Amino acid sequence: MVQEHKRISGLSGNEIYFLERMGYRPGQLCVGNSVVALGIVKGIGAGLSTLGGGEIEEITQLVHKGRSGAFDRMMDEAAHYGGAGLTGVSFDVINHGGNLEFITVGSTIRHAQPPAYAQETIRFSTAADVAKLFCQVDAGFNPIRFVFGNVAYSIGLGGSIMGGLKRFARGEIPEFTEIFDRTRHLALTRITDEAKRCNANAVVGIETTISPLLGAQEMIMVGTASHHPAIDAFDLKPVTSDMTNEEMWNMVNVGFLPIRLVMGVSVYSLGFKGGVFSALQTLGGGEVAGLTEILYEAREKALARIEIDAERCGADEVIGVKTHIYDLGGGLIEFMAIGTAVKKIEGVKTKSAALPPQAILQDRDTFVDASDSLSSTLDIGNSSAASARKLQGGPFAIVAAVIAIMFYVMLHLIRR
Repeated sequence: MVQEHKRISGLSGNEIYFLERMGYRPGQLCVGNSVVALGIVKGIGAGLSTLGGGEIEEITQLVHKGRSGAFDRMMDEAAHYGGAGLTGVSFDVINHGGNLEFITVGSTIRHAQPPAYAQETIRFSTAADVAKLFCQVDAGFNPIRFVFGNVAYSIGLGGSIMGGLKRFARGEIPEFTEIFDRTRHLALTRITDEAKRCNANAVVGIETTISPLLGAQEMIMVGTASHHPAIDAFDLKPVTSDMTNEEMWNMVNVGFLPIRLVMGVSVYSLGFKGGVFSALQTLGGGEVAGLTEILYEAREKALARIEIDAERCGADEVIGVKTHIYDLGGGLIEFMAIGTAVKKIEGVKTKSAALPPQAILQDRDTFVDASDSLSSTLDIGNSSAASARKLQGGPFAIVAAVIAIMFYVMLHLIRR
């Protein structure tokens, strides 16, 4: 049963300015939710998968089901109210004593001059707010559907043991590098698969989040499946981009189109000997040569992998490359680089010669909750070392729990 709140919109004053320019007016705020639980059987399966390392399919599927259920309920509410489209779609998750509630929020928009028929039909959904949507549409990308791809993963017991042993030697640890690199690309593959299913040829405005969830790590990518007429001639479809919508508008304005979101990962160990020397150098002051060198090597390997990806897809440049360094604990360091490969396309341009200044304004929150958030959402640029250490400690915690249970059962049998 949909509760009527026809006068309530989640759109800001800045967004309504762009609605006027695009021929729309604000609609209703729409919400959908879904509460899921892992359960005993899947919990045991997830625990075993965590020990094995790599993707934990039980958690990936559960989270995908929860997010999809919340999204579908929000779309049902949007269909009830009607409108031209749904904007600013976002996810959140709250832990209710082990039960996860997934929440999806978005705001409908309506034509300023509604069609002759009584009720408008929701024709698209997008992760972009209205200001970002203006940038997308003006750059030639017509929104089709909000899409996401997720993957839950663990280093695993084997990876933790091998990684622990290799910490004594200096250099890259392939076991960790492979797991981190493979899982990140799984999320990208899944978001592009969703785009293909709705006949899109691009996924733009992709935002990536990594956060701890149910004893593992979840990586989720959200974006907008769109269509751009100039991309139809490409062999590589759909194209993907993590450029901001304002960045993308600027690139299209000078004749470039995004080709592929590219990533490079490298996990390095300082090594036991290097760790000792670094500790001594830290006490003495000055440059810590060992740490300087290892970070440089990790950075070069991650960037080299991005270069290979760019060559494979025929890109001219890789722009907007952002680098992230994570202290995984125990002398392990992960370096991750992510950016968008672009290509110069003849005849590509934006509809407008310049963006209005409101396009670069950022809406500021005027209500701040200082209490500890229960949300699992964590920006990739701010993920903590503590979160990464939880990922490594997960398999050992499961082993300890299994041993404790077996000991309790044996003790109970002996007493009988």
